[in-house]
Amino acid sequence: MDKLIDGKKISAQIKDECRKKVAGLAGQGIKITLAVIQVGNDPASSVYVNNKKKACEYIGIQSLAFECPEDTSEADLLALIQRLNENSDVNGILVQLPLPGHISEDKVIRTIDPSKDVDGFHPASVGALCIGQPGFVSCTPAGIIQLLKRSGIDIAGKECVVLGRSNIVGKPMALLLLRENATVTVAHSKTKNLKEVTRRADILIVAVGKSQMITKDYVKEGAVVIDVGIHRGADNHLNGDVDFADVAPVCSAITPVPGGVGPMTIAMLMHNCVESASLY
Repeated sequence: MDKLIDGKKISAQIKDECRKKVAGLAGQGIKITLAVIQVGNDPASSVYVNNKKKACEYIGIQSLAFECPEDTSEADLLALIQRLNENSDVNGILVQLPLPGHISEDKVIRTIDPSKDVDGFHPASVGALCIGQPGFVSCTPAGIIQLLKRSGIDIAGKECVVLGRSNIVGKPMALLLLRENATVTVAHSKTKNLKEVTRRADILIVAVGKSQMITKDYVKEGAVVIDVGIHRGADNHLNGDVDFADVAPVCSAITPVPGGVGPMTIAMLMHNCVESASLY
């Protein structure tokens, strides 16, 4: 293996770039505010929300925290989002997922004003991505594009396989790779002869949600492997969808877990927040 793709280092570069832009905007009297809504106190969600607040503080964005109880009604949550939509001081709105079962995530996402949809989940944001219009892009796929570009990995003309078809990662990932002139295959749980498909990939992006599913049998010699998954094993150590120890010797570049894709998601959220000042 020639290269370990360092998400911590690259995310730090992006956050420093954002920090400079925020300072420049502040000099023009422009402030950026992100509203973060969490319903309930899921421990993993609390960690993510705290990390987002720290990132905001670092780059100079004001964050407004709305910590709602688990039994918050859907109507009350939608009303809060609507108030934030109408608040001209708020540039971005982020609702931490997952939500309690009695609240429709789809309704919540659709209620956020697309001009404040810094997560890039609104159908209008996804539609803009599909047809090449300006708009917010889902943070994890956008971060993966930056990982590749800033690691000197060419995307244009490459055979790329995206393993997973979620609305948050798989589908927007495929669209972004197409935008970068890759030839893209989306594979999933119903794909026949999966190993044959993934072994065609010059760049293999894995977002299946199954711990260490991908072994070297799925990977072409010299491929670039991006691991989106994150799981906590019985030994309390984190691992991804890729069996790192097995795959690393056969690929030319690979992301570790942790320290690969994960840090990029928050870095690109910060990027979207900065873009919110000028995008619309």
